[in-house]
Amino acid sequence: MPPTIGRPLGRLRQYTHKTVVETMSYEEVDVSEQQSGPIRSAVRHVEVEESHEGQRLDNFIQRVLADVPRSRVYRIIRKGEVRVNGKRAGPDTRLHARDRVRIPPVQAGQPRDPARPTDETLELVRRAVVYEDDRVLVLNKPAGMAVHGGSGISYGVIEALRALRPEETLELAHRLDRDTSGCLIVARNTATLRILHALLRDGGAFEKRYLALLKGSWNLGKKRIDVPLRTDLRVGGERTVKADPSGKASVSDFRPVQFFGKRATLVEVSIQTGRTHQIRVHAQHAGHPVAGDEKYGDEVFNAELSALGLHRMFLHASSVSFDWPGGGEFSVNTPLPGELAALIDKLGDKSKGARTPRGAARRSARSGAGR
Repeated sequence: MPPTIGRPLGRLRQYTHKTVVETMSYEEVDVSEQQSGPIRSAVRHVEVEESHEGQRLDNFIQRVLADVPRSRVYRIIRKGEVRVNGKRAGPDTRLHARDRVRIPPVQAGQPRDPARPTDETLELVRRAVVYEDDRVLVLNKPAGMAVHGGSGISYGVIEALRALRPEETLELAHRLDRDTSGCLIVARNTATLRILHALLRDGGAFEKRYLALLKGSWNLGKKRIDVPLRTDLRVGGERTVKADPSGKASVSDFRPVQFFGKRATLVEVSIQTGRTHQIRVHAQHAGHPVAGDEKYGDEVFNAELSALGLHRMFLHASSVSFDWPGGGEFSVNTPLPGELAALIDKLGDKSKGARTPRGAARRSARSGAGR
């Protein structure tokens, strides 16, 4: 089912939201941003040009160090070898024009021959494009596909898109977890990317809504979870996010949509921040983990739903909406994938007492009006 741009979907189920370490001394040199070949024996200071205002630090470094694996880029950032205006910075730091970025010596070796996405992957990504105009592409990202290549992953959605459209300059406007499906926006030029990043930094200007199935009966009503998250932790080399007072500010708004007795609740979640694994960790923190979540979820609950046919995490980015700065509303939504909708039907049949919170359907309809 194609999504709706600028208006609500036609007939939707009640659970579908109608929204649309340096070890020796090196010579330090200043270079222009355009010099982006392999680095072997010199520290570089690169000044950010206006055209890259708002770009994430990791993507900026990856562009400059084009022949260096992404895993190595993340490593030098985490070790503090990369500095922005003389200070340590995280990979998700947004850069500003005229920022000075220190890039350490990196032995790149021979240029890489990146693995090309398979024909099957290319076709899957091609079919996932549900809308495009002069500024953006919108994809209904399949679950199980990373948005970009990285440690242990040769390629993701963006690499496949670039292979399909080699003449275009395509950049991810935001990200989704590998196992999350749904709306993903890709900017088709640098100017649009800057605009979208500015909207994202502005909190409520960029509205992202998700549908998630949670364990148990959600008895918190409409609930804002404002709990800081530590996103820099690693267990066995794998990133793990935890609720922690010393973490980054993280805000998620949960609203119950449909109850399935004491077994599960379908909720709609809108996020005011975009931390790694935010919804999953906030749901766990509330005592209602996301169904099918192998990292933060409940094993017994997951096994029960697996028996009913759930073989992925039940988290779907259902809609994205915002206003362009120059005027004009943008809204897109995508329905639940078939396997998730089928599970909802099965749970409804088993529960028979499944109920929708009073006014939920009316609120959803109103939220879609005029889109």
